[in-house]
Amino acid sequence: MLVVRGRKNLAAALGRPLARAAVAIGNFDGVHRGHQTLIATARQLADKEGGDCVALTFDPHPARLFAPTLAPPLIVSLERRAELLGQAGAQIVVVEPFTRDFAAIEAEAFAANVLGEDLHAAKVVVGYDFTFGKGRRGDTTTLEALGGRVGFGVSIVRRVSVHGLTCSSTKVREFALEGRVEGAEVLLGRPLELSGIVAKGAGRGRQIGFPTANLIPDADLVPKPGIYAARAQIVDDVRATNQNEDEPDSWRCALSIGTNPTFVRDGALTVEAHLLDFDGDLYGRRLRVQFVQRLRDEHRYESMEALVAQIRTDIAHTRELVG
Repeated sequence: MLVVRGRKNLAAALGRPLARAAVAIGNFDGVHRGHQTLIATARQLADKEGGDCVALTFDPHPARLFAPTLAPPLIVSLERRAELLGQAGAQIVVVEPFTRDFAAIEAEAFAANVLGEDLHAAKVVVGYDFTFGKGRRGDTTTLEALGGRVGFGVSIVRRVSVHGLTCSSTKVREFALEGRVEGAEVLLGRPLELSGIVAKGAGRGRQIGFPTANLIPDADLVPKPGIYAARAQIVDDVRATNQNEDEPDSWRCALSIGTNPTFVRDGALTVEAHLLDFDGDLYGRRLRVQFVQRLRDEHRYESMEALVAQIRTDIAHTRELVG
């Protein structure tokens, strides 16, 4: 998969112009089941036409340009978004800088210049609620009409629902912020996750016998504070120095999102993962944790003995829940 920053750089990066491209358009935050359906549709059309399957996405999120204080927290980082779009079937991901100049492009010019001239679109795939162009005045009906003039077909993907729930980034965020990680997983088609670099923390976990990896998340969205059963993977290029071929690629982990109220008052929010049965140095490594279930709220304990007893219970529950 090729990731290109800016459509104008595409031909140089690809080494040729696009060929009869099927272009799926969206912000694609989280790459949930609805987004995956758009990409799968574009891939089918591209394969049928013998062309390229392209995902056109934007950075930053448009809301961050026009209403930064109201912009939603991003579910995954831009790099992870591109990776997930590739896994969904996109061969090329175009990350278009969303600037005021780009936002001012009229709907007609967007269809003719961006989709027709720059991306050589033969097919364009969008969701049922897609809007585009200056002031978001263009909709799916507008796009179909303009496609007929410019020379590309338009496929509109209907609302994608699971168990009666519409798959949307907004609903994924809602579930995450409520701690309902199983609901987020249903809409995503995979576990809700956090990825980031492991940084040095206060070392309190190691002092009481449960060392933790202090994760600095890449993305904005952090689920509701509490204790979670999760699974952790080391996802950088170099495997842990203590690992051999018989050791697992991932570990069950008890994950804490909170402020460590037993130790400090009004502490900063931290994400700390205790990897079960892991013995090694994770500082500076990139870790991805996938949420399985929220176990409980965070509490302040009156003694270290009470805290240690609760942690042991959390670990036992994690072993039961995470296969």
